Amino acid sequence: MKKIKFSVIVIGLLFSTALVSRAEPAKLTIAVDQPGAKINPAMWGIFFEDINLGADGGLYAELVKNRSFEFPNALMGWSKITRGGGDGSMFILTDNPFNAANPHYLRITSGSTGATGAANEGFRGMGVRAGESYDFSAQIRCGEGTPSLAVELVDADGSVLASAGLDNFSIRWKKRTVTLTPTATASKARLNLIVRGAGKVDCDMVSLFPHATWKNRPGGLRADMVQLLADLKPGFMRFPGGCIVEGNYLTNRYQWKTTIGPIEERKLIVNRWNFEFKHRLTPDYYQSFGLGFFEFFQLCEDIGAQPLPILSCGLACQFNSGEQCPLDKLDSYVQDAIDLIEFANGPTNTTWGAKRAAMGHAEPFNLKMIGVGNENWDQPYIDRYTKFHAVLKEKHPEIQLVSSAGPSPDDKHFKFAWPKLRELHADIVDEHCYAKPDWFFNNTHRYDSYDRNGPKVFFGEYAAQSDKVVSVNNRNNLECAIAEAAYMTGLERNGDVVSMASYAPLFAHEEGWQWRPNLIWVDNLRSYGTPNYYVQKLFANNSGDVVLPAQLDGAEGKHLYASATRDEASGDVIVKLVNGDNAPAEIKHNMSGEARLSVLASANRADENSFIEPTKVSPKESAVKLAADKPLTLPANSLTILRVAAK
Repeated sequence: MKKIKFSVIVIGLLFSTALVSRAEPAKLTIAVDQPGAKINPAMWGIFFEDINLGADGGLYAELVKNRSFEFPNALMGWSKITRGGGDGSMFILTDNPFNAANPHYLRITSGSTGATGAANEGFRGMGVRAGESYDFSAQIRCGEGTPSLAVELVDADGSVLASAGLDNFSIRWKKRTVTLTPTATASKARLNLIVRGAGKVDCDMVSLFPHATWKNRPGGLRADMVQLLADLKPGFMRFPGGCIVEGNYLTNRYQWKTTIGPIEERKLIVNRWNFEFKHRLTPDYYQSFGLGFFEFFQLCEDIGAQPLPILSCGLACQFNSGEQCPLDKLDSYVQDAIDLIEFANGPTNTTWGAKRAAMGHAEPFNLKMIGVGNENWDQPYIDRYTKFHAVLKEKHPEIQLVSSAGPSPDDKHFKFAWPKLRELHADIVDEHCYAKPDWFFNNTHRYDSYDRNGPKVFFGEYAAQSDKVVSVNNRNNLECAIAEAAYMTGLERNGDVVSMASYAPLFAHEEGWQWRPNLIWVDNLRSYGTPNYYVQKLFANNSGDVVLPAQLDGAEGKHLYASATRDEASGDVIVKLVNGDNAPAEIKHNMSGEARLSVLASANRADENSFIEPTKVSPKESAVKLAADKPLTLPANSLTILRVAAK
């Protein structure tokens, strides 16, 4: 086959050179007849961690905070209401509970005059929309008398948006339900439970969900947030973290077995982001596990992503206590991994496969990989990973293991980990990096010299920081997004070494975040993708199957970057071009024919998206006809995707 060389541009397809530097244009040469490494079809993925109200108050659509009264302050999120001179009371009790796993419940006592009740504030308020249905449920019993219960949705000023009544309560716990339909939209609504008539009413598992959840599943996920994930077409999803996997002590590590089964039997724990940053304390941040491992697997299946669960390796977060499970007591941790494989993949006649089937999913989830530990380092980690590796490779050689190279891409922990993991013949090594945009621009060739015969790389957490790591001033601006895009061309060019990559963190609530930047921002009613989101989307939606050699000449002193792949099904050549400079750049090529162009750009590299302008910085699509004698012009601060049709 004849060697074909061509150059490609990104963004606006400007054939005029009036705005372009007079410097000699760069030239991109792609050898379409020399296909290289196959690219992992699941290369571009997502990483979910319950940080920034990512699960409770976010992806998990429950609107009631502390619904089972199991917070250490059992009335956190709840307040007393009295009307018409009511002189009743509200207390937390534990005798004869609805469920022993969550023993606390609320007793509201109402006197003979007026009314007494309890109000729940939700997660920074409750977001409700006019005309939509909201499903209320609670376990209720009557302790005394014949009282009734008014269930209300009210606005921030107390105006009633919806109401319904319940009565004829049993002396035994019984689930009661009602549908509320607000007459107006509100982002700061709250739920009221008002007891009328003398008597005592006990309440537990108080819940309010939008009826329109993702796939309309009762008690499900917030639809707009999942849709943003589905639109990414991610190859995999890493879950549930992150540092919450480890816990600050082993006692509050994430234990997957406590997150499955009936909701009322899942035991709440403190979220480690509750107290991690003194400047961003979140004392009401707990994990209800309504979004548990079954729901994570189900979500992966819904959006076509391979599941990548991460399990504790027996080390608490080394940024905190670094508590270590003794090596001679590590067997239960390893058994958790074995049991998880059975839960995900086992037949329904196995112990854990039966539990999966009982939750409504008889078919296996097709788990192919597990992460052992998160961001752990040095000999304590290697000792524990070694034990996991030995057992799991014997019992489940079909499962790939993801190991940790620590929190930095080049520190002493990283340099200690790699030789050890190479000796162990590790499958995949997880590297992390949070750094200024310049680091990403300057390290696009990082993997060019990696050992092609060693472990694969999972670039599992990364994000350009406009200010500095952990700064509250970090922004999701275009400059950071373009720096990440430049780096991603290097990941793609080295697809034989880098098998997976994911930005982090994924979600953040506008009023409940601990860390920034983040890929997707939400409030109680709205959500939007950042420029960084659109970079991830453009790469994931235009991945290709094999790497094509891409030589960019004449780019010295310029922030120009390129990678190329081919889609085997269509034959399309997919070229990704990045111009990280604040001025347009011209690129020569020798291609002719039809192409589809997607350009993410803005004249101002500080531009961001927002709730008011959610797509201010977003891709623009067009069709273009290429000609060999017409150079392409890449706009300033741009990522361009060019899909050249096969001929």
